Amino acid sequence: MFFYYLRLARISILRHWGLSLLMVTAIGLGIGAAMTTVTVNYLMSADPIPNKSHKLHTIQLDNWDEHKPFKEGLEPPPFLTYRDAKNLIDARQAFRQTMHTAAKAVIEPLTEEDLPLYVTVRANTADFFTMFEVPFVYGAPWERATDNTHDLVVVLSEKINERLFAGKDSVGESIKINGELYKVVGVIADWQPKPRLYHVDKVKAFDDTEDIFVPFTSVTREKIIFDDNSYCWAPTSDSWQDYLDSECVWVHFWVELNSPEEKQGYQDFLDGYVEQQRLYGRFKRPDDNRVNTLQEWFKAREVVNKDNNMLMAMAFLFLGVCLLNTIGLLLAKFLGKAPEIGLRQALGASKRTLFYQYMVEAGCIGVAGGVLGLVFAYLGLQGIELLYGAKMQALVTLDGKLMVFAILLSVSATLLAGLYPTWRACNLAPANQLKSQ
Repeated sequence: MFFYYLRLARISILRHWGLSLLMVTAIGLGIGAAMTTVTVNYLMSADPIPNKSHKLHTIQLDNWDEHKPFKEGLEPPPFLTYRDAKNLIDARQAFRQTMHTAAKAVIEPLTEEDLPLYVTVRANTADFFTMFEVPFVYGAPWERATDNTHDLVVVLSEKINERLFAGKDSVGESIKINGELYKVVGVIADWQPKPRLYHVDKVKAFDDTEDIFVPFTSVTREKIIFDDNSYCWAPTSDSWQDYLDSECVWVHFWVELNSPEEKQGYQDFLDGYVEQQRLYGRFKRPDDNRVNTLQEWFKAREVVNKDNNMLMAMAFLFLGVCLLNTIGLLLAKFLGKAPEIGLRQALGASKRTLFYQYMVEAGCIGVAGGVLGLVFAYLGLQGIELLYGAKMQALVTLDGKLMVFAILLSVSATLLAGLYPTWRACNLAPANQLKSQ
């Protein structure tokens, strides 16, 4: 019977093609607007490393002024001071751990024919690559011992390796960065996690990964220029060493913990560390030492901000308006079939049979509206990419799951919208309709 009702639905839709087109267009516009915002929000909040995100945690310690809390006391600073990060690294209390920050540099030409190349830099410790599962094309990360030996080594991105060495295996080669020769130990593949899990905030969460990676000591020894957010509450001198020893926070710190027991153990370690530092006159605020999961960190840093959520809510309200219009159009269409409905009831058709038939027709309209909605959503996403540029490219792609969701949403919404018109049509008195003929 289902396929028979599908055939009847096709005949009905083609017979009243104008009215059907209006309904499909209304649903398509609503689905298109909703799916445009849903897609962006869904990809913004996606888990970039699902197989181990539950193991990755970022650390916050509240070293701020006791009289003037950071961010009105809502949360501790997002970064650590250099000395706290170094102390935690040296303590080796986590399975893996890394400290890192953003920097900038110039790769100087080795020959007179070449031009200097400005690059973005991530200064980090060795565990960074393993923790975040950075894929390598050539070579490997530097050894942990390098974090303390001050060796000048570098890991190149695939893009920079293509630029400098025509994509060949450059491991063992040297490049000059800010006047110093760095030995290439590895080349990573085109690794672009979205959101950029290791460095997320409202502005930089969806930036590309850096061009090169160097040991953190390159920054502390002033071989590479630090270029990241920094927050200070106590005055410091112009000396770089004084800045490293200050209460300024600027170092991202992550740990990998394999179980809830390890997480609790690390939390206890942090509490003990802060209590120890109080003996030196630091950490005068109440304890607020946090071991954040990846999703907690995304929420705290507002990767998906309130404006995006508001736009999505408005898009679904627009879908609701489109469905109200669809209800009116379905009501007009089904009530226009009153004579046909009365005749079929007189010939023995039950209300249940009629209800099933017209809900199948509403479902067919929903499928067509969903397909058209996907077209509108694609156009909307392309418009967003044109407006915001390549930065949004990874966030404006409709994958298979989203396409299925769009069709299911369209069909479900249309069936819901079709309940009242179908009920009204099935409850017409057949006698009145037959008398009028």
